[in-house]
Amino acid sequence: MSCDSLRARLEARLDPVESWSPERTAIRSDYDLNPGAARPTRELRPAAVLVPIIMHDDGPTVLMTRRSDSLASHTGQIAFPGGRLDPGETAGQAALREAFEEVSLDPGVVELLGMGDPYETGTGFLVTPVVGWLTAAPLVKPSPDEVAEVFEVPWDFLMDPVNHRRDFYDPEGGARRWFWAMPFEERYIWGVTAGILKGLFGRLYGDEIEPLSAAAEDAA
Repeated sequence: MSCDSLRARLEARLDPVESWSPERTAIRSDYDLNPGAARPTRELRPAAVLVPIIMHDDGPTVLMTRRSDSLASHTGQIAFPGGRLDPGETAGQAALREAFEEVSLDPGVVELLGMGDPYETGTGFLVTPVVGWLTAAPLVKPSPDEVAEVFEVPWDFLMDPVNHRRDFYDPEGGARRWFWAMPFEERYIWGVTAGILKGLFGRLYGDEIEPLSAAAEDAA
């Protein structure tokens, strides 16, 4: 199959990886669906995730992980490979390094096509999504201390707004909190990961009269 239209759209609508700077500010956040929530004034810690898009004969997929059950935070959640930037790193460098550390993804098989909107998390990180392009399924090996599972989700599923829903939880003693969710089979993609995907959808297809048709054409 040809994914030329998807690649062209990514290159045209994402920010160049070379344009990253530590002065970037949040465009999307956990507060988008919670405008009444108190948003602390703080210096955000820079982080990056890799959004690896993999070409297959039957359509592109996105590589994702399920975090280890032994981690101290975000246990068992669905995530992209990623983490905080080391001193002197760019977002692209950090995304590739973290993907190698977490799932042994060879940086040499990943072509970085661009960056999505910087995303502020409720825990005080400013996350840069870095989109990577892979021409074939890579060899991966999850680091057991960090990753319980590596799997792929079809691109057209993630870019179908029918699969984007708003869910909520009621914290004890606090106000209801809303978040984006994209349940896929037995997996529950939500929170920051779903918010980043929603941001990519907005960047790539948000101005289309029929975004689902455009996304389907890119995946065909």
